[in-house]
Amino acid sequence: MKKVMMFFVACALTATSAMADEHDAMTEGELRKIDQAGQRVTLRHGPIDNLKMPPMTMVFRVENAADLEGLTAGDKVRFRADKEGGNYIVTELEKAE
Repeated sequence: MKKVMMFFVACALTATSAMADEHDAMTEGELRKIDQAGQRVTLRHGPIDNLKMPPMTMVFRVENAADLEGLTAGDKVRFRADKEGGNYIVTELEKAE
C-alpha cells in the first residue's frame, strides 16, 4: 500500500512540475514598436503556450514600465504573457542573448 501511495504522489508531483514549466516558459519574439508613455509594446512572437496562442504580431500592455528600459524596436526578446480581465499583458520582458 505504501508503494502504491508513493507512486501516486510521485506522479502528481511530476504532473504539477510539468504544468509549472509550461506556465513559466518564456516566449521568444521581436520587439516591433514601443509606446513608452502608454506602457505598450508591439511584439512579433512565437507560440505562447500558456495562452494557447499561435505565432502572430500584436500589441501587449506591459505590467512593469522598467522592463522597457534599454530596449529598442528590432530587439530580440523573451517574455511571459498572461490574460487579465480580457486583456493580454506582458508580465516579464527581457532582451534575448
